[in-house]
Amino acid sequence: MSTSQGKADLSEDERAGLELIRETGGIHQSDFWKELNVSSRKGSRIVKALENAELIQRQEAVYEGQRTYYLEPTARDLDFSLLMAGDMLSPFTGEEEVDPQSDAFSQWLMHLTYEEK
Repeated sequence: MSTSQGKADLSEDERAGLELIRETGGIHQSDFWKELNVSSRKGSRIVKALENAELIQRQEAVYEGQRTYYLEPTARDLDFSLLMAGDMLSPFTGEEEVDPQSDAFSQWLMHLTYEEK
């Protein structure tokens, strides 16, 4: 992370905010600061720091009739290791149905089995 701060550089409040966003999978900013028990001003600062660190993404939204933002963890912040076998992504992550007897699944399973040894 060249221009953004690392996770170790986050304040205690920023780490708590990031954890809340991760646990919920996404939360409206208007609920975010309430859940953290901080002022809306401090909540906005936390969101800005996490967004600048590229740990979350923020999208405009309307919630309970009010304009707000929806906060989500960034894709690069998610852990896909359980879907991986070596450098192969599970064939079951796509939208199409995968035949468990297919070569793609067999190869992925073989890599998974090999990785465990």
